[in-house]
Amino acid sequence: MQQQRETDVLVIGTGPAGAAAAALLAEQGVACMVVNKYGWTAPTPRAHITNQRTMEVLRDLGVEDEVIAKATPNDLMGENTICASLAGEEFGRIRTWGTDVRRRADYDACSPTSMCDIPQNLLEPILINKAALGGAKVRFDTEYLGHEQDASGVTTQLRDRLTGTDYDVRSKYLIGADGANSQVVSDLELPLEGEMGKSGSINMVFEADLTKYVAHRPSVLYWVIQPGSDIGGLGIGVVRMVRPWTKWLAIWGYDVEKGAPEINESFARKIVHNLIGDDTVPVKIEATSTWTVNDMYATRLHDRRVFAAGDAIHRHPPTNGLGSNTSIQDSFNLCWKLAHVLKGRADPSLLDTYTTERAPVARQIVTRANKSLGDFPPIAMALGLPQAGSVEEMYANMAARKNETPEAATQRAALREAIAGTDYVYNAHGVEMNQRYEGPAIVTDGSAPEVFADAELYHLASSRPGAPVPHCWLWRADGSRVSTKDLCGRGRFAILTGIGGDGWKDCAREVAERHGVDIDVCLIGPGQEFEDHYGEFAMLRGTTDSGAILVRPDFHVGFRAVCFDADAVSRFHDAMASILGVKQIDSTVAAQ
Repeated sequence: MQQQRETDVLVIGTGPAGAAAAALLAEQGVACMVVNKYGWTAPTPRAHITNQRTMEVLRDLGVEDEVIAKATPNDLMGENTICASLAGEEFGRIRTWGTDVRRRADYDACSPTSMCDIPQNLLEPILINKAALGGAKVRFDTEYLGHEQDASGVTTQLRDRLTGTDYDVRSKYLIGADGANSQVVSDLELPLEGEMGKSGSINMVFEADLTKYVAHRPSVLYWVIQPGSDIGGLGIGVVRMVRPWTKWLAIWGYDVEKGAPEINESFARKIVHNLIGDDTVPVKIEATSTWTVNDMYATRLHDRRVFAAGDAIHRHPPTNGLGSNTSIQDSFNLCWKLAHVLKGRADPSLLDTYTTERAPVARQIVTRANKSLGDFPPIAMALGLPQAGSVEEMYANMAARKNETPEAATQRAALREAIAGTDYVYNAHGVEMNQRYEGPAIVTDGSAPEVFADAELYHLASSRPGAPVPHCWLWRADGSRVSTKDLCGRGRFAILTGIGGDGWKDCAREVAERHGVDIDVCLIGPGQEFEDHYGEFAMLRGTTDSGAILVRPDFHVGFRAVCFDADAVSRFHDAMASILGVKQIDSTVAAQ
């Protein structure tokens, strides 16, 4: 007889989206099970750039310190170098990931966290451990075979790959976080736009002490230009830091129309030594793999009780470092909604807003990552590579920039401009932090949309409904500081108000009793629980002292009132009902 197990939510995949979903659900007291068809989490570094928005999620989960302890800090990430090889001549650099002194303040001002570099194979175990300690059931060597859903739940067919035994799991909801080749998305037939397999790359994970070549210019990425390389390929490679300065991932392109080359240790070692520019450096090849650049996103992210998250719904190149970040943020958006529906606090219609809010983000980051690929050809053009008729002419054109001629001066200026043009690849702080949500779970207040100087490059703090709650430092009576973001999250709603806003406590209590939700009310101002010593909250809140900002569990502003009055109270009740998708909750919702 086929076995069957039951849980509230079944998660397929233990990558960033799946592991984060399991951890978030467990943290909010939701019974969940997460499975992975492999024997453990990701064995190779894969994704690594971890931006501030994601660090805020990890902070909310209580694992920020553990991540920081295993990550490379922001200060060692920024000297992005373009060169002929690590040991060879350098064409130029650009300061990245907010390390430029002219950008540092933008990053420091927008979040209590700092971005870092933590390889995926180190991050996933942290999240899975958090999930397991929280009560999630974790199963490896367990393969997803298919699912069927009905009015009351989802029956998923799984296979234990150790025993060959097939069994069913009955859940109320299913999350497919099974990567860019998602079987769940295929089974759901979710609409996808774009193209897969646009170009090809080879990954080579290796160990080598490269301190003498890179410690003076610490970075995550070193771009290597080698036209006419005797190892074939496209002549452009990347040496990516995994652990400073002894563990690396080399990337070398190949012509996808000719197919992936056969890779053995000798072939990989030759590529690595060419990129280093010194074949006397001892190198240990740990792993090799091939992958393709994709340009595809889903326009609908769920079908009834089955949801997709992570690379399953946004497939793109690693430019901009958006992949694992967006994946974890998908789960942050979805899981509080699942928890509230499962606990009878919200109507299942709230779950429809997952697509409403996150599908535009999927499209945005896929578009941005692929657009960034177009920021690199100007560098090759400035070096005179496409214009050359032979490999010898390419090298002659690159060398010509050092001449004392008007033509060389023009070439040098073009190269500096081309390298500076990659700013949108590495310092797109707005893409990372400016996400705005619209839809039924956001209650607009009639205010005009924000005016961005550059919505991709610069973050704009705002308390307008739909925006992430602005960060600023506040102080408790004991002198300790706390971020406005730390007053929010943990699966709870929060009201941020000030002097004259005491009435929001009664209002919150009434709403909490009606809907069963948890609402924290934080009073900010002189003599209040939290002091605004710099006056930054008063500048950012967009309300009077007695007004209020209602922050959803995922840090987004769901409702804003300019002041406290009878009309505001009525609007707040309506706003919470709108966010939860209900007018009145009863006990039957919990059983749905």
